[in-house]
Amino acid sequence: MLRAEAAILTLFLLRRFGRLVLTVLLVATIVFVIVRVIPGDPALVIAGVDAKPADIAAIRAKLGTDQPLPVQYVSWFWHLAHLDLGTSFSTGESVSSLILARFPLTLSLALLGFVIAIAVAIPLGALSAVRRWTPADYSVMVYTQIGLAIPGFWLGILLLLAFSVRLHLFPLFGTGGFVHLVLPSVALGVGRSALLIRIVRGAMIEELQRDYVTTARAKGIAESRIVLRHALPNALFPVITVAGIQFGYLLGGAIIIEQVFSLPGIGRLLLSAISARDFPLIQGGVIFVAIVFSLVNFAVDVFYSIANPKVRVR
Repeated sequence: MLRAEAAILTLFLLRRFGRLVLTVLLVATIVFVIVRVIPGDPALVIAGVDAKPADIAAIRAKLGTDQPLPVQYVSWFWHLAHLDLGTSFSTGESVSSLILARFPLTLSLALLGFVIAIAVAIPLGALSAVRRWTPADYSVMVYTQIGLAIPGFWLGILLLLAFSVRLHLFPLFGTGGFVHLVLPSVALGVGRSALLIRIVRGAMIEELQRDYVTTARAKGIAESRIVLRHALPNALFPVITVAGIQFGYLLGGAIIIEQVFSLPGIGRLLLSAISARDFPLIQGGVIFVAIVFSLVNFAVDVFYSIANPKVRVR
């Protein structure tokens, strides 16, 4: 029996890991094509508008952009297979070192936004389910509507105007400590919390209608214990997968939020790379985010399959 369980779990993990590899390869191919389809010549950006054609051609030869696209793709993919993301056209530095230097800030921002989203979503979602069709439920639903409707970057601007410009409670721009991450994390976390509240509410309503809850109530068990000890833990199982995906979205959403708050993370690095038509840096940044996103989903799948064996059996 244990061997069969181990075999099923191993097969499940291999399938998920294969899906992760295919996703990264697909993203790598798409981003390679897109950055070369969009207008803009990195050699012209480096040389300047007044450069001579011979100088531009020499820069193209040095960068390798004068070669046919299949040759560029094979060369780049060969280096990618050896975990080499290339060298930045703009700075001449390793793309990996540039990304790793900026990633801790982006990760901190996404983690703090994720904590805010979870801390808001679980209690409000459970409260909305327990107090269904009451003023408390309607208030929570209004919050979810507003949270889903307001773009994160616009909410960030409103937070800056309210708490930095008028009240002077938080710094306006830059980094320097935890206090600089509060407002951008809130701007990131509100939208994700609104979505998770709906997931928690739906799962809680379903759990509260199950037979074991009815039996517990018939035995006279306190409602608070039924909700907190039994219904809520079971309701959080479907939330795990959604929460993991939302963390990946937080990493992507941090790109715009970093620009609003002038945070030197991966987001600002990618935007500057796009402006400079820095192909290796654009490709490396997108692939790095895709790898992190896929690894988070893989970890969530592993955790969920261990917690709920029915998933890997199916």
